[in-house]
Amino acid sequence: MTRRLPVRRNSVLPLWPGRLIALALCCLLLVATAARAQTDPLPSWNEGPAKQAILAFVGATTEPSSPGYVPPEARIATFDQDGTTWVEQPMYTPMLYCLARLRELAKEKPELAEAEPFKSMLAGGLERLADASADDIGKLYAATMTGMPVEALGNQVRRWLETARDARWGRPYTELVYQPMLEVMQLLRAHGYKTYFVTGGGQDFLRAYAEKTYGVPPEQVVGTLNATKFGYDAAGQAFLTEEPKLLLVNVGPGKPQGIHLMIGRHPQAAFGNSDGDKEMLEYAQAGGGTPLMMLVRHDDAEREYAYAAQSKVGTFPDSLMAEAAQKGWVVISMKNDWKRIFSWE
Repeated sequence: MTRRLPVRRNSVLPLWPGRLIALALCCLLLVATAARAQTDPLPSWNEGPAKQAILAFVGATTEPSSPGYVPPEARIATFDQDGTTWVEQPMYTPMLYCLARLRELAKEKPELAEAEPFKSMLAGGLERLADASADDIGKLYAATMTGMPVEALGNQVRRWLETARDARWGRPYTELVYQPMLEVMQLLRAHGYKTYFVTGGGQDFLRAYAEKTYGVPPEQVVGTLNATKFGYDAAGQAFLTEEPKLLLVNVGPGKPQGIHLMIGRHPQAAFGNSDGDKEMLEYAQAGGGTPLMMLVRHDDAEREYAYAAQSKVGTFPDSLMAEAAQKGWVVISMKNDWKRIFSWE
């Protein structure tokens, strides 16, 4: 005798044609959204003139049939760091390191804490640093970033970055990198560009973490440069010592000088955010071709900061905005052009 299994009725709701169509449309929408996310090289950017300028530049300079084609060996892009690729408020991060290092040294050498300008810097903190003269800044750099092997400085910087936290977000400074600018760097490298840092910060300071944080190797970092001295340690091993003598102040006119010294080519693209980057953008434009010059404008107080001409850190005066308009430089609005600022948003 054959046993028939019971049939469970209405265990599955019927899919009527209308529901099938709706389900299919939802699936197509999800697939299309995923495809756009995979093909958009700048997903953290809103659609607009800034994003289009970047994409148009990449196409114009890397497509062999384009009149603006740039051969691979000449594909150079330069980036300022503080305020352009990561947060610079309330003070430039290299300066925060120097102040923290000064506090440590003052414990080891109490006489240092009584000498100027260090005494007032320790007492006045960030406000005193913001008002410091170039001569005082030079003394601070010399006291905290010289007199040691270059490897020792790099190790000190990396140790500080592991434990130091930003006061506003409570995060490591290496997490305050702008995601949209990382995407620009990655896009350019994917099309044969070498991405260089050209920064006012100490060259060996940025070299300590540039590759891990940005994908920029040490040899592509151009910064304010100390002299070094060659010597041998007790075991006869050769090494370089950071000397308290500046060879290059990589700010303003120093940036084109550093580019010529370290790179030897005009940049095809240059990115900055302040009047300290003006000459770098002018130098890029003077190289001819179809260069791209861009300035990051900090105008989003809710997600980051809003500041311009009135700030002593990352000054963006009206004259810089006027020059950008006159010369066709692209001004990036953090508020309007960036969907998100940090990777963790």
